[in-house]
Order: sequence, then structure tokens, then C-alpha cells
Amino acid sequence: MSAANLRARVRAEMTEEIKTVARRHLATEGANLSLRAVARDLGMASSAVYRYFASRDELLTALIIDAYDAIGEAAERAAAEATEPLGKWLAAAHAAREWALANPHEWALIYGSPVPGYAAPRDTVEPATRVMLLLGHTLAEAYRSNAVAERPPVTGRFIEELQPIAASFYPDLPPRVIADTIAAFFQICGAISFELFGQLNKSVEEDRRGFFEYQVRAAAAAAGL
Repeated sequence: MSAANLRARVRAEMTEEIKTVARRHLATEGANLSLRAVARDLGMASSAVYRYFASRDELLTALIIDAYDAIGEAAERAAAEATEPLGKWLAAAHAAREWALANPHEWALIYGSPVPGYAAPRDTVEPATRVMLLLGHTLAEAYRSNAVAERPPVTGRFIEELQPIAASFYPDLPPRVIADTIAAFFQICGAISFELFGQLNKSVEEDRRGFFEYQVRAAAAAAGL
């Protein structure tokens, strides 16, 4: 292995170790990360950590992108095992929920309260849309195979606003595909967040997965699946 490759490997391993420690801090301190605290846990000088992440915001961005990619990969993997649109829709939603339950602090980082003073860069946009685009492509597939119930057109100023997005993704389909996708994605994220943040306590205790599927199927039905 060349010296350059060795340095790159060491840097990659150190970067991952820093992120691993930072994720532990998310569990105890939320998004209020301190590079000094992370460095202390690693037994490093804070100046050494700054060679890998120039600021707290840069470290947060790396964690956010990793989280979005992880949940996106989980949803895409699950959907790929289903054979028809509704099955893909349900599989993706359940995979997102299962990832969130296994990684509640990372879910809170990407779908919880905004981090004070932090503005997400454009690097986060593509990873952030993976699950939503998966739902959109699934719904589009259903439209193209005539597996969507016929419904009246949607009207309103918001449809006009979504028209350019619809035209760029699905020029052959009605703009409501985008509206239904975004609405369903918000409903799924809300259902997961309410469960994670304790809103089902003393109501649905035994079959939260079943209640989640009920909500996801309702969102699918509203979208015509």
C-alpha cells in the first residue's frame, strides 16, 4: 500500500471514529455537539479533530447526510423486495419506522427540531429526498400501470406551485402525484415522530406496528393506491 493510500485509509478510519463518538453525544446532549467534547472522548487535542471537521456545523452535516442515506438505503432495500406498488409503499414505510426505532437520536437530528444556528447546506438535499422520491416513484409506477383509483383533479394555488416540480419528475402524470407524495411522506414522518416522542403512551401500547400500518395504508388510499 502506498503512503498516500495509507494516509487516506487512516483519515477515513479516523473520520468514522469521530462520527461514532459524535453519535453517542447525540444520545446524551442532542444536537448540541461540541468538537472539544468529542475530542476529549477520543483522547485527542481539539486541534486534531479540527483537521477532520472544520466546525461543529461540518460535523453535523456529515451526521445528517449519513442518517438520511442510512434510512434511504433501508427503505430502498425493503421496497426492492416487494413486487407491486402498494407492497413497495408499505415496505418502505415500515423500513423507515424500524430504522427510526433503532436510531431515535439520529431520527431526531434529521426530523426533530431545527438545530439553533445551523443552516443545512445543499449537500443534504439529495440524501434528504431519498425516501420521499421512493414513494413518488412507487406512486408514479402505479399511475402508469393503471393501479391508481380514478379521482377528480386537485385544484388550488399549491398545485400551481408544485407544477414545475411535477413537470421535472413526472411530465406524463398529473401534478397531484407530487402533492400526494409529499402529503404521504409528511404523514409517515409524523406517525413515526409521534411514536418516538411518546405520543402513543397510554393509548396504543401493544400493537404500534399495526397502528402504523393502518396509518400508512390510509395515506396510500388517499393517494389512490
